[in-house]
Formats: sequence, C-alpha cells, structure tokens
Amino acid sequence: MNRIERALEKTSNKGSKSKKILSIYFTAGYPELNDTVSVIKELQDSGVDMIEIGLPFSDPLADGPTIQASSTRALENGMTTAILFDQLTNIRKEIDIPLLIMGYFNPILQYGVEAFCIKCAKIGIDGLIIPDLPVDVFQQNYARTFEKYGLLNVFLITPQTSDERIRYIDGISKGFIYMVSSASTTGAINSFDRGQSKYFERIHGMDLKTPQIVGFGISNNETFIQATQFTSGAIIGSAFVKFLKENSVTDIDRFAKSIVHPVS
Repeated sequence: MNRIERALEKTSNKGSKSKKILSIYFTAGYPELNDTVSVIKELQDSGVDMIEIGLPFSDPLADGPTIQASSTRALENGMTTAILFDQLTNIRKEIDIPLLIMGYFNPILQYGVEAFCIKCAKIGIDGLIIPDLPVDVFQQNYARTFEKYGLLNVFLITPQTSDERIRYIDGISKGFIYMVSSASTTGAINSFDRGQSKYFERIHGMDLKTPQIVGFGISNNETFIQATQFTSGAIIGSAFVKFLKENSVTDIDRFAKSIVHPVS
C-alpha cells in the first residue's frame, strides 16, 4: 500500500475529534540550497504526517507572493530538478512518512515524464501534485505511467468546481483530493469566511469515497480546526515558508506544535 493511503487509513472526515493529517509544504532549496533534507527531517521529528516538497518554477501562477518569493530564492540558490533528486537519493533511510513533490508540469515535461517518475519511484516519492496538468490530459497520456511506478497523482478541486466534475475526479482518484479553500492564489489567512465554510460543508455532504485534505489559507490552529472539521486533514504552505524565512530550520518543532497544540 502507498504510504499516503496508509497514513489516511488512520484519519476520518466524520468529526473534528478524529485524527487529522497535518501536511506541510515547503520549497526545495529554501532558505538555502542544501536545507531540503534538513527541513524534511525536522518536519518528521516534529510529528508532521506528510510533506509536500515544492519543485521551484520561474512562473508559479497558482502561488501567492510568499511561495513565489521562495521559488525565486531557491532558483537563485541553484536548485534544479536534478539537484533535488540528488538531495533526496537516500531520504528513505531516515524518513518514513509520505513524501510528495508538488510543482508545475513544465519542469517535469522537460525532464521527461517517465524519467521523472522512474526517479521518484527509486527515491521513494509517494505522489505528485501538478496544479496545471488537466485531469483529462493526465488520464489520457500519463495515468498508466504513474501507475506503473506506484505514484499517486493528486487532483485539485476549488469552490468553483462543479459537482459533476468533482464526482468524476473522485471516481479516478487515489490517496486524497486536494481541496483548495478558495479561488485565489496560495496565502495564509487568520480565519475562513462563511462562504468557505459552506463550501467545506457542501463537499462533505457529497459523501465522496476519496478523503479530502484542504489547502490554501491554513496558517494557525484556528484555521487548521476549521479546515479539518469535515475533512481528513489540512496543508500548510505559505505560513510555514514565512516561518522558515524568519526562523532557523531547528525551530520547526515550535511551528508544528503551534498548529496542533497551541499554547493558550
């Protein structure tokens, strides 16, 4: 069984008191080029359930200013797809939680889709999140390749995604559905508005077979609880990247605890 599926077996979207996935996104090669593995180790040691490793790209259209800036810095540091794979070569000797690579399709296409999948499988990557790869294009051209190498492709839905499209995505998904909390770019907020809460409730009411994990806007314990009331977990990106900018990698445990076990 894929590590993502194994982690999700322990969760539930039936109530806020159930075990919830805390997934953290960060940009590979940020703040410094060789910080990638250190960040992953610190995140696992801090109790995070899943990690999304961002593959930096020069034109990150779905990302807000914080993650855009981290991608720019990582590229300036010299981060490339090949360097990331070199950094992760022995990662499974120390890391046992699920690892996903999140990035845009252009660098993957340039590397070669099958070659990219082969490297991911060899290293121990469990899945990919590619926001700009249309579901239909994936199904037609790449699904068999991903399946061949044991990689899950995580699809995104937004408040604007129709029920019909959501049910189609649910039918072909494995692992989890990435439930984007809003139609805007990534970025941390302090709380969700009523419209977003109604969206969470609507998706919950559809009784999908695939677990959902919410991303975009989660930054603190309050938004984590709101996001996971009807879902299996939440993803934190911009708030963590900002934390890395302002603090040492060795302070990561403090960030993770502030999300799950805040000090009152």
